[in-house]
Amino acid sequence: MTSATHAVQRHTVAILDTEKVEGSYYFRYDEFGAHSEAPPHSHRWGHLNYASHGSLSMEVPSGLILCPPQHGVWIPPGVVHSCYLQHAVQYRSVYLAPQLCESLPGAAGCMRIGPIVKAVLADFGLRDVQIPVAEADLRLAQVVHDQLKATPLELSFLPMARHPALVQVLDAMQAQPDDHRSLAAWAATVHMTERTLARHCQSELGMSLGEWRQRMRYLRAIDALEAGHTVQSIAYDLGYSTPSAFIAMFQRESGLPPEQFRREFCAGSL
Repeated sequence: MTSATHAVQRHTVAILDTEKVEGSYYFRYDEFGAHSEAPPHSHRWGHLNYASHGSLSMEVPSGLILCPPQHGVWIPPGVVHSCYLQHAVQYRSVYLAPQLCESLPGAAGCMRIGPIVKAVLADFGLRDVQIPVAEADLRLAQVVHDQLKATPLELSFLPMARHPALVQVLDAMQAQPDDHRSLAAWAATVHMTERTLARHCQSELGMSLGEWRQRMRYLRAIDALEAGHTVQSIAYDLGYSTPSAFIAMFQRESGLPPEQFRREFCAGSL
């Protein structure tokens, strides 16, 4: 044997065959290890994918959908998608028959998971309810469907750009997340006016460049918490002058301080 580079071994996850599912709902519960992947595939049913611990990203024809914990990825019927998990996750999914998807978004995207949906998923998981049959369980499944219908869709928590100049700016920000350059400074680097760059941000990202940078830093922070880094080191790596400034940003995004978030939503802390 030669001592070559250590390639990461990927693990293929089982893909549900919805053609074999009876009824209109199917609830799935799994724990996937780091470096698990699902190759490109599609289902006749739509489904919401939710990581109760760990972050989730999925590739669809329109691009990459990134979702932090407390969010899920909605995949409509027939949409080809694939997934690669850098970290271990506790995975939950809700599959809905095609007729139930008619009242849900026709595009893939990111949905925030509310407390009612979380409670039903937790209850069904504890009781191992995959296909609701009892009348009470069918009512709970209907509640989940109603909640999803009322949930706004984001195409991605961290949307990507199309215009080459904006792509260049976002790539540079991701390569150096501690870069504090202003909108005007970034505009100058791509030979664009500040107003034009701001307009591209709103039209392509749906948010300001500052908000995009904060979301990017938040996702980087989740990865660092998963990896066991200290709050202080994460704060400085992301360009915050003090840990308290980083903690304030993180709590605004997640609703929890970083260490509590690590305990509740990072698989490595289970």
